[in-house]
Amino acid sequence: MNSEGPFTDLGPMTREVRDAVVEAWTAIIDSGRFIGGDVCERFEQGWAAYCGTSEAVGVANGTGALQLTLRALGIGAGDEVVVPANTFVATAEAVVLAGATPRFADVSPQTLLLTPESLEAARTARTRAVIVVPLYGHMPDMDALCRVAERAGLALIEDAAQAHGATWRGRRAGSLGHAGCFSFYPGKNLGAFGDAGAVVTADAALAGRIRCLRDHGRAGGSHYQHALVGTNSRLDAVQAAVLNAKMPHLDEWNRARRTVVEQYRDAFAGLPVRLLDEPPGGCGVDHLAVVRMADRDRVRARLAALGIGTAIHYPTPCHRQPPYRRYATRPLPVAEGAATEILSLPLFPHLGDEQVALVCKAVQEVVAEEWSDA
Repeated sequence: MNSEGPFTDLGPMTREVRDAVVEAWTAIIDSGRFIGGDVCERFEQGWAAYCGTSEAVGVANGTGALQLTLRALGIGAGDEVVVPANTFVATAEAVVLAGATPRFADVSPQTLLLTPESLEAARTARTRAVIVVPLYGHMPDMDALCRVAERAGLALIEDAAQAHGATWRGRRAGSLGHAGCFSFYPGKNLGAFGDAGAVVTADAALAGRIRCLRDHGRAGGSHYQHALVGTNSRLDAVQAAVLNAKMPHLDEWNRARRTVVEQYRDAFAGLPVRLLDEPPGGCGVDHLAVVRMADRDRVRARLAALGIGTAIHYPTPCHRQPPYRRYATRPLPVAEGAATEILSLPLFPHLGDEQVALVCKAVQEVVAEEWSDA
């Protein structure tokens, strides 16, 4: 948005926690404990408590959280995992990296989220798990999805990378399935200063296997005895310190995001610009402010000329990406059609009322002009 502000701006959040981060980093430098240790343990305990689970395991990134969870559940070669086609590619990527096969599912035209019907349509006799994605920070109907998964004997994993703090009927994202996987990439609602991730679960045995896998498969308490073929996906103390500093601000920042999205919703009422619905029972955290409109690309170009930054999340569904086309077994019309219409508007917690009003006015004017030209 030129001088008025960008599509996203992490600076104000960073300034809020700067002093706490510098103090924590100084202590880490003095201690020489850069991986694991008290700082990481404090984050894991705090994040588990926040999510309403008994266990949290810090890992290197969100993709690793998904891959390690699948492996810890024993899912691999010969198994299928249902994945919504319109998610970020890391969801499908983790399935392939675990040795399993993604089964792409279509989504609701109102919410762009997985539904019980689309899960049923995608699964086969070889399906062992489903990864549910609260895309853009909105929760799908978790009660219905959990019922389908339980009846079919499927492990339900939440890819909650965009849903830090979102709830379904009062329960936090990550606490509703067998495990919840988070990314703390800097742009997330709770973001580190680099890559970081975590898995939360109420299953202590599952958490123990993930802890083993993330650290080269080391047997408990031993440095040179390896119980499993693991990998290196540990959370470092520097990123844990950032997350510890930011966590107390998360709910406030999420409320600010929701306020901006409600202003957008009010401003666009009556226009051919539709924000996504959320199933009753969900309370989202609006990681992104996504609207659907016809002639999206022309509108986006006009907004750019006015200094309004936008983005597209995501322009190509996973099953149409070259490495994943071999897993595309059928048309997925909702995901495919939505990819040509979705547009992400500016959204971050410190987006001011004047900046929001500027975006609303620009969208109203551009869309009205496009509408009259049609």
